[in-house]
Amino acid sequence: MLRPGVKGLSENVRVISIVDRFLEHSRIFEFRNSGDTEIYIGSADWMPRNLDRRVELAFPVADPAHRARLGHILDVLLADNAKARELKPDGTLAKRPKGRRTVRAQEVFWEEARARAEGRGDVDRSSFIPLRSAPE
Repeated sequence: MLRPGVKGLSENVRVISIVDRFLEHSRIFEFRNSGDTEIYIGSADWMPRNLDRRVELAFPVADPAHRARLGHILDVLLADNAKARELKPDGTLAKRPKGRRTVRAQEVFWEEARARAEGRGDVDRSSFIPLRSAPE
């Protein structure tokens, strides 16, 4: 329903669709306002069927390391020029122009995951620690 690039309404909005081998729905939202950046992650893909009949949530990410990781993910997704299509103001999808090198986001993430699994690069070994115990 949102048409990006409409003057006076959505000229600062970009809608990019990436359809590739793995079904992936990144739900990272970055809002910039006069130099302040807010990053949220959420559960819904913002389709009417999800927003009308379910309880969904979105929440801000405050931790600098997590914000950096999410920023990296967005940078890679926005750089994709192999599988990405950009929604134009007239409602059509267009291939994104190729740059000096081809960027395929899922390949980048695949290689990063492989490097972490093999012990190369930054490995985050954080663990889940519940804030309260589950009821017995």
